[in-house]
Amino acid sequence: MLIKTAEFIKSSPDLRACPAGGLPEFAFIGRSNVGKSSLINMLTGRPALAKTSSTPGKTRHINHFLVDGDWFLVDLPGYGYARVSKGQREAFHRATLEYLARRESLYCVFTLIDIRLTPQRVDIQFLNWLGEHEIPVTILFTKSDKISEAETNRNIRGFCSKLLEFWEEMPRYIVTSSVKKQGRDEVIDFIESCLKNTKKD
Repeated sequence: MLIKTAEFIKSSPDLRACPAGGLPEFAFIGRSNVGKSSLINMLTGRPALAKTSSTPGKTRHINHFLVDGDWFLVDLPGYGYARVSKGQREAFHRATLEYLARRESLYCVFTLIDIRLTPQRVDIQFLNWLGEHEIPVTILFTKSDKISEAETNRNIRGFCSKLLEFWEEMPRYIVTSSVKKQGRDEVIDFIESCLKNTKKD
């Protein structure tokens, strides 16, 4: 699938303010500073579509981007650390969980995991919450360019081993690098296959 257009539509503080449903939505979420904005920009081929920052917690609303007039890419606030008050952090969290649990047009949640790190408790907890609510998820391991291929493979095995303590089988996962554009084709091809299935339905 060739992405021709990608445009910002709306930034919403909660589910009620989101654009009218209908078009398929693919949401991206991860721990603060996991490289979400860079990945979104790499996938769409628009270097400035999502705002990138070295400061964690910059995404504070549910951001909808319309892609080729056919589907929404949704940038969600990161979970975990953010330089905001506890009250604001809890408000972001509630709004995000409500969107994930109740948005009928949500087709898949791409959950970003920093491949350089050992399994983080907050990541496992979030993935378990998605599983408990039967929300379709694909894991995107990010920043693979920062470590060797051997380290990448070892860390993936470690993460899978930890998650399988709770899951019967691993969700789909893709290794990515915004710098090297690794994983882009796999993510886009998966979205394209999902879109074809929705049109068949």
